[in-house]
Amino acid sequence: MSEIAPTSPLRLDPERALSGLDWERVFGSPGPVEVEIGIGKGRFLLAVAAARPGVRLLGVEWANEYLRIAEARAERRGLENVRFVRADARELVARGIPDASVDAYYVFYPDPWPKKRHHKRRFFQRPTVDHLARTMRPGACLHVATDHEEYWDQIEPLLDRHPDFGRLPEFGGESFPMPADAPLTNFEAKYEVQGRNRHRGSWRRRDAAAPSRG
Repeated sequence: MSEIAPTSPLRLDPERALSGLDWERVFGSPGPVEVEIGIGKGRFLLAVAAARPGVRLLGVEWANEYLRIAEARAERRGLENVRFVRADARELVARGIPDASVDAYYVFYPDPWPKKRHHKRRFFQRPTVDHLARTMRPGACLHVATDHEEYWDQIEPLLDRHPDFGRLPEFGGESFPMPADAPLTNFEAKYEVQGRNRHRGSWRRRDAAAPSRG
């Protein structure tokens, strides 16, 4: 039987999401909110949702085939604390996510857009990082992983030097929901078998309120 289901009741309308999310209306209950950017088939997101039913999780993915697989898996497992949206992640963070409302972001193996002329499409740009900071609660964490050396050389200093973030001594930290040394995504499981390098880092949102950056 195919895992690809029709559009799921767990999926948000992208235009409404981009116009501004109200987390209690989205999930029907209060609680912490965590967001994964680029969920693929949902390996990490669904594991976290099952392990932490009191946390509300939003999965953002552009590849519709993968998104439908993740939705079908969530429905089969009866996960009520997860929602999905197909939207440009940069636009969603800039326009749709409310100020100081997210308790954690997970961005694992974002598209590196390796050709120089495509670098402007990368998720990690200064304006997007500013919006990540704006939307995070004080003390919230941003967890990042990539296997792309050149992209990591852009990401690491961008976050290390950002005034609203402080780097954790180790990837994951105390609040990370899964064993931090295990493969977190299907990509990472393949990379481990292949012996490919992976770059990982975690940053905490500083307590001072971020100024509005428009």
